Amino acid sequence: MLRDYLARRLTLFFFMLLLLSAFTFSLAYLFPGEAISNLSGVQTPTPMERDALSQKYALDKSYIAQYGKFISNIFHGDWGTSFSSGQPVFEHIKELFPATIELAFYALIVSIIIGVPAGILSAAYHKRLPDYTINSFALIGISTPIFWLALILIMVFCLQLGWLPMSGRVGLLYEIPDTTGFILIDIALSDIDYKQQAFIDAFKHLTLPTLVLATYPTSVLTRFTKDSTLTVLDKPYIKTARAKGLTRYEIITRHALKNALLPIIKQIGLQFSTLITLAMITEVIFSWPGVGQWLINSIYQRDYPAISGGLLTVSLFVIIANIAADILHNLLDPVSRNQSHGKV
Repeated sequence: MLRDYLARRLTLFFFMLLLLSAFTFSLAYLFPGEAISNLSGVQTPTPMERDALSQKYALDKSYIAQYGKFISNIFHGDWGTSFSSGQPVFEHIKELFPATIELAFYALIVSIIIGVPAGILSAAYHKRLPDYTINSFALIGISTPIFWLALILIMVFCLQLGWLPMSGRVGLLYEIPDTTGFILIDIALSDIDYKQQAFIDAFKHLTLPTLVLATYPTSVLTRFTKDSTLTVLDKPYIKTARAKGLTRYEIITRHALKNALLPIIKQIGLQFSTLITLAMITEVIFSWPGVGQWLINSIYQRDYPAISGGLLTVSLFVIIANIAADILHNLLDPVSRNQSHGKV
């Protein structure tokens, strides 16, 4: 049963990859200009270069053959050359994507640390003052545009108070060897003399972008956790536990929490994919050197090979995050796996 479920999910995964790759390939013909330039990044090829590129991308053959060549080039790391920088697109993505993942990961951690306990607390004190207070903050968090929140926080903590920097990953005074692409890990792994100062500086640079990015998923997790916990608290076995005289704390920690958290695992995975897309706006506002800022700059510059590569990367990661969250949730909750196929 489990093997069939995994096979279905992997089949769905490869089907989505097929659609994504086909869409990315079609962009070479949908973008303005010649397909040979949009695929290779060579804007004005000489006749000799044109012949070589036509052969490389199989442009003199059918679309199916071109698509097969495109897939082969993707797997070999040949994603074309950026119009604006003249550097390989794949090298840009390898350099910038860890910064985006790092920002989204820290924002997700903040969301879980704040959102899940807040949701449980709101459910435990349903229709009381803590519930109303948490609901109000959650509603504000969902309703507030992150670009507006980012500007407000920059005005207060950067311009007025001067407590935090407003852009970048680390101060220009610190030279951090690029080992993993994750700034805090790179600092920890380095043997620089000013490691502690660099760590504090990087943490300050991370604070505002992380808080801004975490606002929306924190609010969503709070409300989702509350609804999930209330659903479990309404189950008959919870009423039985309550009739036995157990306290509210004992009912939640012993009987309700485990079942209430199972649906939240899937929601956390979905929020991580949402964070990747929200990170684009955050990166632009805070000049965070991630793939989101690079992708938006590429759109402004009409750098079509970079746009294709960036969209392929972000979409691929969102698909993987969603599929992984769904598989993890169903592995931990067999009832949900059976319900999803109508077996219960």
